[in-house]
Amino acid sequence: MGKGMRWDSKPLPLHYKHNHIFVKFGVSILLLGLAFRLLSSDSTRISSVLEETHTPPLAEAEPKTDSPVVSQPIQPPLSSVFPENETQTSEIVAEKCDIFMGDWIADESGPAYTNESCHVIEGHQNCMSNGRPDSGYLYWRWNPRNCELPRFNSERFLDLMRNKSWAFIGDSISRNHVQSLLCILSQVEQAVEVYHDEEFRSKRWHFPSHNFTLSVIWTPFLIKAAIFEDLNGVSSSEIQLYLDKLDEKWTEQYKDFDYAVIAGGKWFLKTAIYHENNNITGCHYCPGKNLTELGFAYAYRKALQLVLNFITSNDHKAFVFFRTTTPDHFENGEWFSGGNCNRTMPFKEGEVDMRDIDTIMRDIELEEAEKAVEVGSGYGVILKLLDTTRLSVLRPDGHPGPYRQFQPFAKDKNAEVQNDCLHWCLPGPIDSWNDLLMELVVNGEKYR
Repeated sequence: MGKGMRWDSKPLPLHYKHNHIFVKFGVSILLLGLAFRLLSSDSTRISSVLEETHTPPLAEAEPKTDSPVVSQPIQPPLSSVFPENETQTSEIVAEKCDIFMGDWIADESGPAYTNESCHVIEGHQNCMSNGRPDSGYLYWRWNPRNCELPRFNSERFLDLMRNKSWAFIGDSISRNHVQSLLCILSQVEQAVEVYHDEEFRSKRWHFPSHNFTLSVIWTPFLIKAAIFEDLNGVSSSEIQLYLDKLDEKWTEQYKDFDYAVIAGGKWFLKTAIYHENNNITGCHYCPGKNLTELGFAYAYRKALQLVLNFITSNDHKAFVFFRTTTPDHFENGEWFSGGNCNRTMPFKEGEVDMRDIDTIMRDIELEEAEKAVEVGSGYGVILKLLDTTRLSVLRPDGHPGPYRQFQPFAKDKNAEVQNDCLHWCLPGPIDSWNDLLMELVVNGEKYR
């Protein structure tokens, strides 16, 4: 009690004074204890916050991959670490997940469509109609580590693409990919085919309710090429490849597209004569021609540099995805020498390695795409990597194999037939590529 304060005006007896002293002393002890407890509590809480702040993010516990950092958006602060009214004193940047690194997990729900509900599947990819007896390959979905990959939402996608146009530019894998997208979207609206070329390799579809146009442009090299082979891949002469000229089949239409998925790769493995500056400079696999063997890697890098420079320097600013090379799964030979793909289960991580050729191609793609992203970002170009190579390596079960043909063993159970271990059954693993595409369109800034 403070000096001079009294309960009444009379002097207190001596024993009351003594008791009063003890009371004052006790109150002081209580106040000191309370203050110490408050200070200790704050110190403990602050220490806890600091410990949480410096705990490595979960993503760092995963093995590092060789994927390039195509873009590195800023991670939002982890607001749950700090009380609402407290100022954050240190910046927290968590490593983003890599949606191209993960596992194929069992999925009982199966695909979004069937070969009966979709009518744009080409015969070579219509595995079930052609008599493939197993269906287990339909019940897997791609599951990235440390992040969720939503299923493709057809209604939302079509709403986002209202009054827009999209093109898939590349070889037959691009055509395989666009058919998958058409099948998924057909569950909401059927597309109307409005154009095809003489060989039905390039096509265009229109979704009337959304005024959305979807195209596929067949240009297997992306650059100018003279090709002398039939629809079965039989060549009558070497391919003439012009490493300093783009294929006008797609560049002249580029300004019409709001979105584009561009890809190449496998055709560069074919025998070809290389032209630059109106001269023959070399070749790939041309014995007896007395030409310098420059190799497919030389030509592929040249082609990608030309393509990506066109995109990054173009006045038209489309939203562009560059898709990495597609692996095949031929075993016991190649497509022309009895190779097959009879597996019925996905590989797990670590059970298979990429082939040397795919590794070489993908390394070139990552290097050139990373440089192009850096250049393009300064000009307002949105260029994203669609790195489907590694996740596709894990799906040897998803190809047509002998069922690229209708009922290949109907007459002879031991018949020797050509296998397709490059393209994908529809429905099949390639449907997950569209899950990735949509997620990158909607939430692309979230991923590295």
